[in-house]
Amino acid sequence: MSIRIHLDTDIGGDIDDLCAMAMLLKRDDLEITGVTTTADDGGKRAGYARYVLKLAGRTEIPVAAGADVSSGDYRYRPRYPSDYPSEEVYWPEPIDPTPNPVADAIELLKRSIEQGALVVGIGPYTNLALLDRRYPGLLNRTKLFLMGGCIYPARAGFPSWGNDMDYNVQFDAASARHCIECLNPTLIPLTVTIETALRRAYLPRLEESGPVGRLIAGQARAFAEDWDNEGRYGRTCDEIPQDTINFQHDSLACAVAAGWDGARTELIPLELGTRAGWMCESVSKSGRPTSVVTEIDREAFNQFWLDTVTS
Repeated sequence: MSIRIHLDTDIGGDIDDLCAMAMLLKRDDLEITGVTTTADDGGKRAGYARYVLKLAGRTEIPVAAGADVSSGDYRYRPRYPSDYPSEEVYWPEPIDPTPNPVADAIELLKRSIEQGALVVGIGPYTNLALLDRRYPGLLNRTKLFLMGGCIYPARAGFPSWGNDMDYNVQFDAASARHCIECLNPTLIPLTVTIETALRRAYLPRLEESGPVGRLIAGQARAFAEDWDNEGRYGRTCDEIPQDTINFQHDSLACAVAAGWDGARTELIPLELGTRAGWMCESVSKSGRPTSVVTEIDREAFNQFWLDTVTS
């Protein structure tokens, strides 16, 4: 029996959303019941999601644009083209936006859950908070996995990132607070996901694996040029491979949701607060018990991702 998954994504920014979607599409034991986009901008992200599905020959998977950056839910409003990766560089052709009412995304999420799908959120949690307010209790009928959180410090040898680097939580902190306090998610924290790597050594295999793999390789080269994580982290952090192009935040979250067995999950009593304008999570005896991924076999995950995407 296949696992059913609904993906809520902000594809079109950091390339790990594309990497995560590619991994899910290659899993024969998974059924993607729907894709919704969050922090969308006039349907631009939904257009990207549709493009990837078309490239993979999976146009039967429904896509709906969710909460838009014009909604006022977000810390600031990014604008095309200045606040997004260059479409001319990252995508092989112009991609038309596919806007729709945000209610369409909420209804698609609802249908997925009613079909028995678990939900994995790899962008800001706006759509999920909207769904819970529209249909209270529905999300607690399924398993919910959220990429984000900074509960424990990063381990030695990795970047010492804090709450201010946690885009998924901080870009819409009100929705993040709602989802963590009112629902029963499993959190895959930023300080664990930074132990993963998309490496330059993977690019030849990706290029030979088909259209989606070639798209990842092309975007990876562009991302490396824009961000130079090889220089910023690969050569300065002892535990990070020197040829690291990007971190696989979203791919790890999706793998955990789909049952990858290389992660350790613990029930942690979390208390939410605010520090210097950022939402923060702390461990407290009086906190709400929350499922949190605390440790992974990072080398096994990197290999698992590469083998899956290039299979």
